[in-house]
Amino acid sequence: MKLVVCSRKGLFVFNSGSRAWAMHQHHFPGEPVTAFVADASGRHWLAALRLGHFGVKLRRSLDGGATWAEAPAPAFPPKPETVDDTVPWAVDQVWTLEGFHDKAPERIWAGTIPGGLFRSDDGGEHWSLNRALWDMPERRRWFGGGYDHPGIHSIAVSSRDPHDVLVGVSCGGVWRSVDAGETWQIGTGMFASYMPSERQNDPVIQDPHRVARCRAAPEVLWAQHHCGVWRSTDSGLTWKGVDGVKPSSFGFAVAVDPNDPQRAWFVPAVADSQRLPVDGALAASRTSDGGASFEVLRQGLPQQDAYHLVYRHALAVSPDGRWLAMGSTTGSLWVSDCEGQAWIRASAELPPINAIHWT
Repeated sequence: MKLVVCSRKGLFVFNSGSRAWAMHQHHFPGEPVTAFVADASGRHWLAALRLGHFGVKLRRSLDGGATWAEAPAPAFPPKPETVDDTVPWAVDQVWTLEGFHDKAPERIWAGTIPGGLFRSDDGGEHWSLNRALWDMPERRRWFGGGYDHPGIHSIAVSSRDPHDVLVGVSCGGVWRSVDAGETWQIGTGMFASYMPSERQNDPVIQDPHRVARCRAAPEVLWAQHHCGVWRSTDSGLTWKGVDGVKPSSFGFAVAVDPNDPQRAWFVPAVADSQRLPVDGALAASRTSDGGASFEVLRQGLPQQDAYHLVYRHALAVSPDGRWLAMGSTTGSLWVSDCEGQAWIRASAELPPINAIHWT
């Protein structure tokens, strides 16, 4: 088993032992890696880099990271002079990559800042902007959360149907397509306390920090929202808030057991204004009953003077649902082999971690 860690200073690959983890490879030293995806074989890898004035770059490996080559990166078409749009038509960051579906093995999706959704049907060799989402009037009402412009950070494809795609936008809500992006419908039910009272229920301005879908039951989704935890049991069309999340309902990351839609994990922080663990004690929270109750998991995690934040893509569960890994913006990486009940620290010396993947 391998862990692929995207960080501000490169892509790290960790190999597992019985209870020990060791760094095996370090790719792209010093370069920010923002997203990663691999096929089921673990041979075809695609990594996105954000290189400042050199722009966004994609790197592809066909041998599990042994060698790399540059691949074409998603790019917007030229902005028409007649279009009045304050959002730049230029990719600042590839925020997420998803793809290699069993029934569409060459299809890859990319979500970007600003809020573009791109699709490749040839393994990342060519990309096209999803114009149905980009051109709809509601897109003009999206706005940036932690970034200057809105972005697509979550792409959740149904395990049963590669045409059934859901995207999460900060700040722009949760959208679903059942025809591979030809048409879109927005999910309702979320609540944004940061907006004026008359707009708090507006689905187009919601800030779902992260959206995750259950592989075994793709109609069930979980979201860590700016204003709490939410769950959907109808493929993201409607959402219900989850109460009683301990020790806090604020956070960025969520992972769903691929085999059990009732089970999900979160990494709470105090609040938007205090992005650190509650009481300085790092913890993960887990529900095993669809949000009716939550366990606080602390064993092996620092419980004093801890200032770690686990960001959107930096909590990941293995395909069998047993192993978890999480990485912090302060460069620590933890792994659990018992569904989060206990953790070991694989490294405390990494750069800030953007995303984690099992492969």
